[in-house]
Amino acid sequence: MDERMIARQDAYLEKTDVWAKLSAPLPVGVISWRQDGKVTARDGKYFARFVAYIEANTVRERLDAVAPGEWDLTLELLAVIAGEDGDGAQYSFKARLQILGVIREDIGTGRDYKQASTDAFKRAAVRFGIANELYAYEQNWVEMDGDGKYAKPVEDPQQAYVRRYGKLGVVSTNGATSDQNGVASPPTSLLTDLEIVSCPKCGGRMWDNRLTKRNPKAPDYKCQNRSCDGVIWPPKPVGDVKEEKKAATTSVLVGGGEEELPF
Repeated sequence: MDERMIARQDAYLEKTDVWAKLSAPLPVGVISWRQDGKVTARDGKYFARFVAYIEANTVRERLDAVAPGEWDLTLELLAVIAGEDGDGAQYSFKARLQILGVIREDIGTGRDYKQASTDAFKRAAVRFGIANELYAYEQNWVEMDGDGKYAKPVEDPQQAYVRRYGKLGVVSTNGATSDQNGVASPPTSLLTDLEIVSCPKCGGRMWDNRLTKRNPKAPDYKCQNRSCDGVIWPPKPVGDVKEEKKAATTSVLVGGGEEELPF
């Protein structure tokens, strides 16, 4: 009885170690960036949002390194989704990933079979913790050299992310420093107040809506905490400031006159 309990405990610890290794952060060198959405114009410049991703081969390498011969992938083709507004059809796959008897499933889509199948594979792997850290990345808006179909970023998206958010473990830009472990960190002078804004109510991080909002009078920043209604409004035009000063001056003059009245 005791031997069986010990064997179960060892098996449990072994699986726990496997899950921890699967969900360990990936090396920075395997993380790539791609443009997500169209280019947006703002204040005479062009910006596009970039998202971090990894290749399917990176997932396979992690699985083979941590659980060699102990994982299995099954793909099921789903119904094709008709395109809208001139877009092509969307293909879908359901991936069923099994590791040491534990099964996780997810669905991926794409413009062709390959893109849809690899997307499903990577999504199922995320359920085991592989590349899960990418979902914690902040929005990465990068300046572009134009708004055309072949516009390119004027700065490497990875370097732009480091400069803006100060994440460690990413190749540094010129002037960056390194910690004791040799991990690069950006110079403090590059982390400007315009890029890192704290909520005026709760002190938490805020969403930067300056590039995506349609109404110019809408808030520039909104608190990421759903239970907090903290916002930062755009600065008022110069004309409005002058009107406020004029109104304030008028009120002072009127106030002074009223104090001198005998009744």
